[in-house]
Amino acid sequence: MRVQTRHVIYVQGYDPRGLAQYYRMFRTELRKFGRLYQLATTISRPHSRTDDEITSWSIETSTGDISGPGWTTRTNYDFLRFEDFIQSDLAAPIWRIVLQAVWIYLRLVAHGTIARFWKANWRFATFITWPHIILLLEATACAAIGFGVSRGLDAIGAPVLLGWIAGAATFAALLWAALRTFENQTYVLYLLCDTIWTWQFAHRQRPEWDARIDRFARYLTEVAVRSEADEIVIVGHSSGSFLAAEMLARALKLDPALGRHGPRLLLLTLGGNFPIIGFHRAAGDFRDHLRRLAVEPSVDWIDCQARKDVMNFFQFDPITAHGVEVGDTRRNPTIVPVRFREIIRPARYNAFRWQFFRVHFQFVMANERPHAYDFFMIVCGPIPLRERMARPAAALAIATATDSASREKAWTELVSPVYCGAAAAVDLSSSMEPLVRRRG
Repeated sequence: MRVQTRHVIYVQGYDPRGLAQYYRMFRTELRKFGRLYQLATTISRPHSRTDDEITSWSIETSTGDISGPGWTTRTNYDFLRFEDFIQSDLAAPIWRIVLQAVWIYLRLVAHGTIARFWKANWRFATFITWPHIILLLEATACAAIGFGVSRGLDAIGAPVLLGWIAGAATFAALLWAALRTFENQTYVLYLLCDTIWTWQFAHRQRPEWDARIDRFARYLTEVAVRSEADEIVIVGHSSGSFLAAEMLARALKLDPALGRHGPRLLLLTLGGNFPIIGFHRAAGDFRDHLRRLAVEPSVDWIDCQARKDVMNFFQFDPITAHGVEVGDTRRNPTIVPVRFREIIRPARYNAFRWQFFRVHFQFVMANERPHAYDFFMIVCGPIPLRERMARPAAALAIATATDSASREKAWTELVSPVYCGAAAAVDLSSSMEPLVRRRG
């Protein structure tokens, strides 16, 4: 099967920049993708529904070269929005963000959740602890200056109470200024807000988020009924991974036959961080949703992970690591390791690898080198996602072949029967990445 029409539903993560930044990035990266593979690409302007919760655009990608018959794929792309909630979180008073985040982190330590993060992936545990370390350093420096002011006033004979008040005021003012001034370098306030949100979401203390996810779940069921696409791909990046899983599981409750009628239904999670919800004791319903997706035969779930991304859990099984056991009935997810070293030009890789947010977003950005993992080929190309992940070498050959015979041979290999049983696993790397986690 060659995809002529695809419907992509993209679930954003905890990113306050939202639609405007994402659409600009998507349009820029689409052009890079077209140049890399010598494809013609066009993209429409975004248009939003009246409630501004879903914004959509369309992409057309085509090739018609002398090496063989061309192809054209049209993609309808939905961007599911949460930035209004996130911006509201970041607008909270700094003192409230700091006190609430520190209290939550202490509770995570006391409950053993941070220890579980360390055991599952020490890089992510370091990342989530990072803002608290920076906050402690800034608070220590500001406290030292405030103490100096207090001692100075005491030395000139000022009342002791005045000295303490002045010292405390100096500490508070300097800490506020430091957090604001260095936010673009440290992301402390943003990461603290992220910690607060994930804790609240796991404990079902954010009803506005749950209500919107329920509306998105209903929208998914509507799309599945009316869409004439060859496949519907639900994409969740970063925190969008567990939000997309939540949405799909709730949609399956609304329509248990969701994936059995209409287009093929797939869930693609990129750079996921499921444990920041699933490792909380209170998140039993979330783990039940993972259980449902693990055994659902009408849905293919692909989970892509990268070692160099400190914001995802690499070599992590989203099912068994949460204590979910489904035995031989399990069929999801297929876990796919992605090596960014193979898709970034060698001359840029050493600098790239230390830009942590840039690395994290590489999952949804254009490749610099042709590779079996290519986000824009996944959402804009003619190869179905299931077959692309099952036959990565053939998928890459179709994109890069210089003659029609090689391309048709790759298509023939691609459409050969694919076994989707419990032992299936995928490696897209040319130099093998260890596959310690396998489906089933």
